[in-house]
Amino acid sequence: MKVLTLTLLSGLAACTFGGAAQAQAVSSKISFFVTSQTTTTGDLGGLAGADGICQKLAATAGAGKKTWHAYLSTSSFNGGTIVNARDRIGKGPWYNAKGQLIARNVDELHSPAVKINKQTALTEKGTVVNGRGDTPNTHDILTGSRPDGTALAGKEDTTCKNWTSSTEGAAMLGHHDRTGLDVDPPSLSWNSAHMSRGGCGTEALKSSGGAGLLYCFAVR
Repeated sequence: MKVLTLTLLSGLAACTFGGAAQAQAVSSKISFFVTSQTTTTGDLGGLAGADGICQKLAATAGAGKKTWHAYLSTSSFNGGTIVNARDRIGKGPWYNAKGQLIARNVDELHSPAVKINKQTALTEKGTVVNGRGDTPNTHDILTGSRPDGTALAGKEDTTCKNWTSSTEGAAMLGHHDRTGLDVDPPSLSWNSAHMSRGGCGTEALKSSGGAGLLYCFAVR
């Protein structure tokens, strides 16, 4: 009986320790991540819905007390209001789930000095996101933005109808792994690599290597 009791206690201690270790895996400095859950389409419920996705996932990582926004721009297409992604993510600095510096400020984030790549663009859990060469490839991240973080001008839809469409439209995408079909920009851009192909639905996003993932930044 004593042996059984000790065994159960040891197992409980191991579970407790494992849970503590798992909880400590995410740095308290986390202020940037790629969403671990796919949205599958371009319909995010607008900017507010996208921010809610970031906030919810951040809470699961113990960072829910911070205010989180999705890195998304909106355009004037079809009467929409222009919002620049760079203007809605705070001032920085930003760190990933392991406490690694991504960028010190907005200007560095949109410069060659930014430290976003497959090894650093981690989820809120601290896990690596599939990139080019993985199965499935999910390196396309929804942004609707130009390389400098501003909305794209023009009459074409570049934001899946300002993140409310799951069928028609298109969206500008970034490559979190900074790789693509060639070795030159824009394939190397983390926030403005190419447009989605064939619409804003699940299959359209999958066709070029996407799963409706987002970049999330802590505003404060």
